[in-house]
Amino acid sequence: MSTIPNTGLQEGSVYSVYLPAMVAAIGGLLFGFDTAVINGAIVFVKQQFALSESQTEIAASSLLLGCVIGASVAAFTSDRFGRKRVLLAASALFTLSSIGAALPRDLIEFAVARLVGGVAIGIASTLSPLYIAEIAPAKKRGLLVSLNQLAIVTGILLSYSVNYLLTGVGPTNWRWMFASAAVPSLAFFLTLLFIPESPRWLMQKGREQEAEHFLTQIVGPQAAAEEIAAIRAAISGESGDLLDPTFRKALIVAILIALFSQFTGINTIIYYGSLVFLEHVPHQTASSALWANVIIGGINFVATIAGMLLIDRSGRKSLLMSAFGGMALSLAAVSAAIYFQALGIIVLICILTYVACFAVGVGTGTWVLMAEICPTRVRGRAMSVATVFLWCGTLLVTLTFLSLVTVFTAAGVFLLYAVVSIAAFLFVWRGVPETKGRTLEEIETFWLSQRS
Repeated sequence: MSTIPNTGLQEGSVYSVYLPAMVAAIGGLLFGFDTAVINGAIVFVKQQFALSESQTEIAASSLLLGCVIGASVAAFTSDRFGRKRVLLAASALFTLSSIGAALPRDLIEFAVARLVGGVAIGIASTLSPLYIAEIAPAKKRGLLVSLNQLAIVTGILLSYSVNYLLTGVGPTNWRWMFASAAVPSLAFFLTLLFIPESPRWLMQKGREQEAEHFLTQIVGPQAAAEEIAAIRAAISGESGDLLDPTFRKALIVAILIALFSQFTGINTIIYYGSLVFLEHVPHQTASSALWANVIIGGINFVATIAGMLLIDRSGRKSLLMSAFGGMALSLAAVSAAIYFQALGIIVLICILTYVACFAVGVGTGTWVLMAEICPTRVRGRAMSVATVFLWCGTLLVTLTFLSLVTVFTAAGVFLLYAVVSIAAFLFVWRGVPETKGRTLEEIETFWLSQRS
């Protein structure tokens, strides 16, 4: 596919953009923590409430239904009230959910509390990367949006570590695992109070002076004036209809990238990693399974940093292709290792390779592409739609994994994910444009040139 032309907007200092980007990324940390904490806790929740396999899937996936709801409402609420205000509401929901999930008396109360947390995650997973993309200079956008993914994997690693440390507390250990999320939730709320609103949202609302002030701090007065003019032209020239042919192709790319990122099975490891090791790898204990999770979380963290450093150098497309190719090979290796009942360390190495490939390219590149690929006026809604599909994909994978394992065995399911990874590789190769180093308005110009 063609390369998107560069109009050569100048850029100045970007230091003033890092702080608001890091604050917004705390939403990613909570996203990672709240989604991954179930991995260690599910073993004990299952025992506490004597859950069947189907009930265990409900306990794990109730959060994901909330994620779909949150992502669905994020667009129109943030377009009306602003990215910042809706993120503040999400931070309050995070706090309520963490307390509620720590105090349930039965599965229903637990599922409701987790669903509330899912609404917060759905909002944050849509708006945190969107906000960062809208404040970031083009040459730093990949790195800055990747901060959100780094925060997600930091949250995952933190939750795995907390789970491991709390294992020996006793029968209430899982309650403390969920309650611990209240601390970063409150920190998110307080720090959000001190960051500016998205300049592109301000422009849409006619608050041009505020937008120009913030952009001047980031890129300097000359580049800010040029960017304001580009944003103004983009907004005035857009119809705002997601189904307009100009936007449809971009939306389809965002949706398919979102779905492929989930249908390759990463969240089977994030949510069910402990059960996979306990039930499908010989000679494992609850403690060793939780320790394996910590190692997986560490590799996920390190590989995400590598992806952040590479995404603005090698580009989104090549990084995604390399990642999906590596995932296909490593998933096939996981399947073979489980099928032949290899030693636990062999299975762990194969899973670590898979997680590393995902984190370097797919984990980082998916959110960056989703946040930048659609035009300004529809970006909030497009990001929301793509994120809804992402969470629907996650929900489907999480709801079906244990049942599929019962029918096809764990080896068969991981082989299926390997085949999906090959399909994802082919889609990126043929259907995804390179957006490295381009302003959001230049990306929009590219889609205009592709109108059939």
